[in-house]
Amino acid sequence: MNGIWRRTINSKLTEQAHNNTRPQSTAAKNIVLITGATGNIGRALSEFLAADFRVVGLDRSEYADITCDITSPKSMDNAILTVKERFGERVAAVIHLAAYFDFTGEKSPLYDEVNVKGTKNLLDALTQINVEHFIYASTMLVHKPGKPGELIAEQSPLGPKWAYPESKANAENVIIDHTSKTPFTILRLAGLYDDEVAVPTLAHQISRIYERNPKSVLHSGDSQAGQAFIHREDLLDLFKAVITKRKELDSQNIFLAGEASVISYCELQHQIGKQIHGESDWATFSVPEPLAKVGAWVEDRSEPVIPDDLDEGERPFIKPFMIDMASDHYELNIEKIEHTLGWTPKHRIQTSLPKLIHNLKANPIQWYENNGIKVPAWFRAAKEKNMNPEELREQYEVKYLEAHKNSIWAPFVNMGLGAWLLSSPFTLGYNASAMCISDIVSGVLVCIFACMSLSAKPLYQLSRWGLGVVAMWLMFAPLIFWTPSAAAYLNNTIIGGLVFGFALLVRPFPRLVSPVASETGPSIPPGWEFSPSDWFQRLPIILLAFVGFFISRYLTAYQLEHIDSVWEPFFGGAIDNAKNGTEEIITSSVSKAWPVPDAGLGALTYLLEILTGVIGSRNRWRTMPWLVLFFGFMIIPLGAISITFIIIQPIVLDTWCTLCLIAAVAMLIQIPYSFDEIVATIQFLKRRAQAGQPWMLILFTGDTDEPNKIEEEMANASREKQSSNAKHGLLPESNGNQADNFAQSPVKIFKECALGGVTLPWNLAVCAILGVWLMFTRITLNTTGAMANADHLIGALILTITITACAEVMRPIRFVNIFLGMALLITPFVLSAGIISILASGVAGLAIIACSLPKGSIGNKYGSWSSYIV
Repeated sequence: MNGIWRRTINSKLTEQAHNNTRPQSTAAKNIVLITGATGNIGRALSEFLAADFRVVGLDRSEYADITCDITSPKSMDNAILTVKERFGERVAAVIHLAAYFDFTGEKSPLYDEVNVKGTKNLLDALTQINVEHFIYASTMLVHKPGKPGELIAEQSPLGPKWAYPESKANAENVIIDHTSKTPFTILRLAGLYDDEVAVPTLAHQISRIYERNPKSVLHSGDSQAGQAFIHREDLLDLFKAVITKRKELDSQNIFLAGEASVISYCELQHQIGKQIHGESDWATFSVPEPLAKVGAWVEDRSEPVIPDDLDEGERPFIKPFMIDMASDHYELNIEKIEHTLGWTPKHRIQTSLPKLIHNLKANPIQWYENNGIKVPAWFRAAKEKNMNPEELREQYEVKYLEAHKNSIWAPFVNMGLGAWLLSSPFTLGYNASAMCISDIVSGVLVCIFACMSLSAKPLYQLSRWGLGVVAMWLMFAPLIFWTPSAAAYLNNTIIGGLVFGFALLVRPFPRLVSPVASETGPSIPPGWEFSPSDWFQRLPIILLAFVGFFISRYLTAYQLEHIDSVWEPFFGGAIDNAKNGTEEIITSSVSKAWPVPDAGLGALTYLLEILTGVIGSRNRWRTMPWLVLFFGFMIIPLGAISITFIIIQPIVLDTWCTLCLIAAVAMLIQIPYSFDEIVATIQFLKRRAQAGQPWMLILFTGDTDEPNKIEEEMANASREKQSSNAKHGLLPESNGNQADNFAQSPVKIFKECALGGVTLPWNLAVCAILGVWLMFTRITLNTTGAMANADHLIGALILTITITACAEVMRPIRFVNIFLGMALLITPFVLSAGIISILASGVAGLAIIACSLPKGSIGNKYGSWSSYIV
């Protein structure tokens, strides 16, 4: 993907200054015409040749010497006629640089209009004057790529693989067919670079490693393949050499031009990693081509539509069509050009790369803009803090390494837990089962991954994710194998939870959070009055998850036959067996339909809730969006499953389970406490997408965000208050809208935990009471059959909707209860119920409808989401 030099510097002042500095005395100088003269190469070449030639620039820009449109034959005829009138009929050389280029891979009609037909228009117009030599800037990509170790020469077969080099090959044919009298030279150039700008593929490779982008360690092709480069200074010397020796050259010449030595993609990775991060062994993992194509396609389609007036750079660089060329190797045989022109490159990418990266670190924003790469948000955030982005990146690195140093004990603890696993089957007596093999293998993996995680290098920090996966397997294995050993189940649950905690809960979090997310941005979402990720916001969920976990573990023990009976104080089972209601339900056909103990699956989910609920700071709504969504995914669907299970108990199983009801209530209450963090995260991702940022990448790495004026005002007020308290020797007072304050009474802590973003106005309280009452009309009204089932179903749904609506951000969902209330008005007649059921159902239905209309109290602001809370 080489062959063109990209830079986005289009300053009119620069161009004007360039034009004003050209020599005005032209009597003794040969004329050189340059098309595309106001482009980057054109400007550099014009300045370079100005000392020896009178350079005349042709371009669409008003700052060119002669303005023209190469796609218009008439415009080109007029332009060359103007050259003839101003400078005479003889021109020493014409350098044809003007071309269309993009990296979409699509066959734009401009390739044909500009590169092919435009070249023909130029050649036809040049017949009006005497051109001593025509020079065309082509690309080495017109050749069929080779393999590592193979050299490409001028006579090597052609085989352009995408639209741009294909148009260049077609333009070469136009030159050969239409230049019968004018001598010409076609230069098939390697990828261009200098000390500040590089060919797009190299520039983006550098930027990925600089940002520690996850894609920086992935490659879908042959990592030993590489592509030739050519330095800008060598390119300028080459054009001058062709012009100087134009009379000595043959009438038709084709040269490959670039550095003779090629550096492989893998070696480039190592060199870039070393220059930027001091890591000489930058990891590169091979990704299967089909998977890489799918990933590139998904990322490309997921990017937001960026308005033309929003300066946010370009779309994702890696396109699906590039995957097919990831193994292309272009190593050039330049003996012909060395022998004919005496030109040899003076630069090598290996020695020039440090200068290129030095300029990146000195001014990252300018480097990105020069290379036409989207400037990351954290660059701008650093600039707002009057910091060089490189300083921000280094600050993040220092903090990460310091945190890793302070928590170095955690890998050693995990090594000890791995050793414990290795001995567990023999000391706990389950050494003759599948669990024995599982624990031994898991123990070995825990020891290996824990040892690897001692290193702070990103590659080895991935081993912490490996520990997390092994830990999840440990917690799940007893269910898979239906282990008869209570000791094995307890051991794997505890060890799995501990390994997970010491791997992923201990700071620093494995390298996934971006520097900008870690070092910049608000703690409270814009327009909000509190952080939905505060500890006081997460504690209710974690504590309720513990309730569900202990109950589920107890029920699982019965399903795995570790205990003989389960406590059930209220509900009996069928008359023909000795099981109580709970035992009937957890051994029913519904439970047995699962391939693993369903109570154990619930226990595992509750445990993961607890563990993932602890991860992250009060900023995690924007630093770990993926974790917030995963956290909510576990809570909300599991809550729906719990409610469904409660609904079917009396309908399908004809009994109840007290412990299941308690667990379901605990799960149901978690739901409203989880929604505010989810809403904040979705708002955040939407804002970043609207700002033109890659939301899929931000989903996993986080980002900065717009400042929160409310937070800034509260922070100032808090500082003043703390200063005043300090003067009077008082403890700092709590402010529920500030960071969690545990230096207060337990009553205040409980209050802040219970009321953070969740309220229960009188109308919802009435709906909840009616919902519970409807679920038990079998007892309160002695209803039976279909009517009792209908009351139970509708009551459970009303209770679920009502509890969910207690979350202020989800208050509008209460309107669903209106339809459930209407159902209560209809079902007694459809099911032919008695007069008592008709009256009771009618009164309840009307009450539900009436209580679903008021919004109730809303105690907080939620930014743009507040407009949806009606």
